[in-house]
Amino acid sequence: MDYEIKGSNKLIKRRFLSGYGQYTGKILAIAIPIMLSNLISQLQMLIDRVFIGGISLNHMSAVSNASTPIWTTMSFLFSLTTGATILVSQAYGEGNHKRAKEVLSSVFKFNNVIGIAMFLFWFLCPKYVFTLTKVDKSIIGMSVDYARYYAPIFILTGIGASISCLLQVSQKTKIMIWYGLIRSLSNIFLDYVMIFGHFGFPAMGVKGAALATTIAELLGDVVVLVYVLVSKELVLKPSYTQIIKAKFSKYVESIKLGSIAACEDFAWNMGNMYLIVMLNKVSVDAAGIHSIIFGVELVTVVLMASIGSATLTLSGYEKGRKNQKGVWNVVIDSFLIGLAIAVVNLILFMVIPKQIIGIFTKDQAVIMAAPIYLLIVGLDLFPKGGNMIVGSGIKGYGEPSWMLKTQLFGTAFVVITSTILVLVFHMGIMALFIMVVADESIRFVLNYRKLCRIRMEN
Repeated sequence: MDYEIKGSNKLIKRRFLSGYGQYTGKILAIAIPIMLSNLISQLQMLIDRVFIGGISLNHMSAVSNASTPIWTTMSFLFSLTTGATILVSQAYGEGNHKRAKEVLSSVFKFNNVIGIAMFLFWFLCPKYVFTLTKVDKSIIGMSVDYARYYAPIFILTGIGASISCLLQVSQKTKIMIWYGLIRSLSNIFLDYVMIFGHFGFPAMGVKGAALATTIAELLGDVVVLVYVLVSKELVLKPSYTQIIKAKFSKYVESIKLGSIAACEDFAWNMGNMYLIVMLNKVSVDAAGIHSIIFGVELVTVVLMASIGSATLTLSGYEKGRKNQKGVWNVVIDSFLIGLAIAVVNLILFMVIPKQIIGIFTKDQAVIMAAPIYLLIVGLDLFPKGGNMIVGSGIKGYGEPSWMLKTQLFGTAFVVITSTILVLVFHMGIMALFIMVVADESIRFVLNYRKLCRIRMEN
């Protein structure tokens, strides 16, 4: 019996490690430019939080309450484009450039309609959203101001998502580093000027933070757009005529896949929004603390997301080549990279937690609680990163609907559990943090087992 168990374990290890290292270089070639761009952008967002947190915790809570639903709608559009990434990657793997360009043309054309609709919604209707999410009356005015000054970014989001898809599938992501640098450096300078009022500008507070981000985003997008227009390396780039003549049917084809990913992302964000509602039930300060702690975690999350993006692109490419084993090997290498990132992150959170939190707030109560908070979110990154990478592999195999199912389960878990913890047992922020780790862990087990079953079937 012991011999059989040992033999089985060796077989599992061989299957898991059989592709180790084969795709690491390709994964990093795609992921590192995206990673650096996102890290620069996260640095910009963290400095935003430092500036806003320096005014008051109430200002931080206002921005947290506004940014969560705003990012929900923005990420929805990027998630819709996931379908195009899958289809274009598979077509590229097959060598079918004509089909790849047809899908990309439709995305460039019709994504913009959604982006403009989102702009109008957030410019005209933010107060209704924040009333629905139970934002405290003392800060709802600041949340509304932030949303309206931020809303013009949505006009750029449609074409931004389309360009991101093109660059990622073409494996030409280096320009994203320049995008991140220009956007972030300009945002930091404009934050300094507009939030506090320097060089003759009035002090605008949260309005200034949102306006600075909007202007900086425009500058970064212009740089990337110019690169796409003049580059001769993007073999899948559709022409202006192809975009104008693009058929809605091709967009629908990508949306059928993308809508599943978008609904998955929307479900995750809805759970996060409900969590903010429960935190507001605990206290206004609880939402501000959550914003700080998870803002720190977000730096590592974007690293994981970059690896996940590369996983999706390469797994879709290998699927197009009918190389099923290649899809599995891509996921293995990505998973090991993600694991290394999570370990380094956890060590930092354990060694210098108070110094990290002290960057964002001078509130001694928050700083003293930092070690346990950061330990929890550090542990959370293991299953969270695993879900991003394993989920990308499942999508690469062509089964995105599974991720929607597990996310719907996760959202229901968060809503039901947080309601019971806060409204029935009157527990605080610590219980909600632990609940988030439990949610990610349960879903990781489910998703990993599903990936193994798909692997065995293929």
